[in-house]
Amino acid sequence: MPWKPKAKGEVPTLGWYVIDWIAEYLAAPAKGSYEPFILYREQEDFVLRYYEIDPATGRFRYDRAVLGRPRGWGKSPMLGALAIVEGLADTVFDGWDATGQPIGKPWSTIRTPLVNIAAVSEEQTRNTWQPLLEMLREGPVVDEYRVDPMDTFVALPRGSIRQITSSARTTKGAPATFAVLDQTEEWVPSNGGIRLAQYIRTNCSKNGGRTVEAPNAYIPGEESVAEKSAEAWQLAREGRSRTDSILWDHREAPADTDMSDRESLTIGLRHSYGDSSGHTDGCVLHEPPCAPGHVDLESQIERIWDPATDPQLARSDYLNQITHASDSWVSAVEWRARHYEHAVDEDGERVYVEPVKAGDVITMGFDGSMGRTRGRADATALIGCRVADGHLFEIAVWQGDPKDREWVPPVDQIDSAVKTAFTTYKVAGFYADPSGWNAYVAQWEAKFGHRLRVKASQTAPIAVWPRGKDVRMVEWVKRTHDAIVNGEMTHDGGYYLTAHVLNARRRTVPQGYLLYKSYPDSPNKIDAAYAGVLAWKARLDAIAKGIGKTREPRKQRVLVLS
Repeated sequence: MPWKPKAKGEVPTLGWYVIDWIAEYLAAPAKGSYEPFILYREQEDFVLRYYEIDPATGRFRYDRAVLGRPRGWGKSPMLGALAIVEGLADTVFDGWDATGQPIGKPWSTIRTPLVNIAAVSEEQTRNTWQPLLEMLREGPVVDEYRVDPMDTFVALPRGSIRQITSSARTTKGAPATFAVLDQTEEWVPSNGGIRLAQYIRTNCSKNGGRTVEAPNAYIPGEESVAEKSAEAWQLAREGRSRTDSILWDHREAPADTDMSDRESLTIGLRHSYGDSSGHTDGCVLHEPPCAPGHVDLESQIERIWDPATDPQLARSDYLNQITHASDSWVSAVEWRARHYEHAVDEDGERVYVEPVKAGDVITMGFDGSMGRTRGRADATALIGCRVADGHLFEIAVWQGDPKDREWVPPVDQIDSAVKTAFTTYKVAGFYADPSGWNAYVAQWEAKFGHRLRVKASQTAPIAVWPRGKDVRMVEWVKRTHDAIVNGEMTHDGGYYLTAHVLNARRRTVPQGYLLYKSYPDSPNKIDAAYAGVLAWKARLDAIAKGIGKTREPRKQRVLVLS
């Protein structure tokens, strides 16, 4: 029998079975005496989604998942429970029952279940390993399934659950059916984290297995596994990826959370910790947390306010906000607050931002590369800014795979995109860094220069600095930063624009600072950030000339005869 939903909009999932199995067989960790492990409502929601099945193919909807929550929320015990489930329970889809509902079978019926708890150090693996042992040793599962939970590994009736780290020489090629990747915000190239994640995912996919990743908030630019997963999900969300099989479940405090204000901070913590703080829809801010939350918000606030606590780490650890490196141009929190979906005015009221449409008056910024730096070509970016309201948006960005050392920008596509933009929008100003593109910029000036109402100069209407960046760029970078921080602009959240803005690092120059990569050979590009600065500067110049302002309706004059 095929899938038969019980209600409109229902999707098939083995999650209900998994939730019940955990409650029946596993002990809640960190309790003085035995209690069944009952998941919070939001944990149940994650499980239901992770085990969702595509009714057309009978395959799981997601190959891997990312569960991003603050420190102390309860990620590790929950994922330890899923590791046990995958080793013992019926989690391999096995068709539909007589009522059209999904049923499963254990991995042991088709191959040896091999489950990994992975981290870049043994200390990190213990975050999940210790509660996993408690769930097994104190729960009914030991007798029901004949499990032997030893200190270093768990022997299953068939197969095992093991700890692995980036130092393990046997990781490459080792078969696996399920893996937990813990604290992946700390999995970076220097500690072997990127390689470890790749090996684990490959090993699981060969067997039809899956993975779950459990990071705290990452710092953009560190090239961590958590950051790369976020980028992969964002590309899929925007339709720029061939795959859409990542379950992204990251929740953080609102961008405007004020850590110096108790009420604002309490709201932020209740949002980031959710059910683990006792917060439910029925809770009121000034009332005590609702049962059954285990996180003491007052203690969290005291730790955050401790003078020894780094505010940036506090935002990451407790508010789960993806923040920034110490030398970042713009923080992720500041940038997300300007995303049109979250924009508010000075009174905190939601601001509606219309999508950019054909015929809008805009300015454009262009930053391109024709050459390579140590074998890698920089990106080329064309960014627009609507004059009327300062909405920054991604027209097009061309960026090669960092592994492709032969990639060069597709000049014909780029030239075509510029020309298409002039036919689509009313372009009031177009500022471009002509480095490497002098011939094309000259052609654009010849073709479109007479149409521009805002010009870089009388002799070069588009090329802003024919002989290289000058002192003016310091001011332009600063003014764009101020516009972001002060809420003068919004943006469309474009993948490349966002990534490049968050990649940009401040470097001091005699007049102030300019934008640079985190290091010269970094694969993390910043070209769209510079193109955004040029588009914003052109917009300011257009506003100064009275361009793009909405005209007041003309008052009707009445002729009166005397």
